[in-house]
Amino acid sequence: MSDADFERISAFSCRVDTLDHFFRQEVKECVEHKYLAAYCAYTGSDEIIAAFTLMNDSLMITSEDEKTDFISDLRFEAETDIVDFFKRQSSYPAINIGHLGTLHSFQSHGVGTAIIDLVAVTYANYPQAGCQFITVDALNNPRTIRFYQNNGFSFQTNKDFYAATRRMYRIL
Repeated sequence: MSDADFERISAFSCRVDTLDHFFRQEVKECVEHKYLAAYCAYTGSDEIIAAFTLMNDSLMITSEDEKTDFISDLRFEAETDIVDFFKRQSSYPAINIGHLGTLHSFQSHGVGTAIIDLVAVTYANYPQAGCQFITVDALNNPRTIRFYQNNGFSFQTNKDFYAATRRMYRIL
């Protein structure tokens, strides 16, 4: 994000208090410290219609039961080399969409889906580093969870069922 982006983001609102606060108060410091990268989508009139962040991540599977469920959820054909490969791993490289907010008046118009698709295509074809998944820590409310499920994301675990966010992933 440029300095102009940081100035414009102060008027941005997706009407989700935690996201609005992050973009208005915290995103610049996170970018400056290289904790994440932040991006904006604009209309032709230079109005920010969406903002999102990306950061390196990994999908960690901590127990054999979780790994069995995880591999089953991926729905690979049972006798493929990739199943054996995934069984030998305990972590998988990912890109995390840390924050994704769409201007309230543009919600339900496909902007968020277009951003997810852009990230998926970019990182599925990114030759500089391995990346097998997109991860999100989705706000735990029905609308947000439904949005990510409609975009191909699955829950990593049920341990966070009552938490403020739910860990979700999508294979690339």
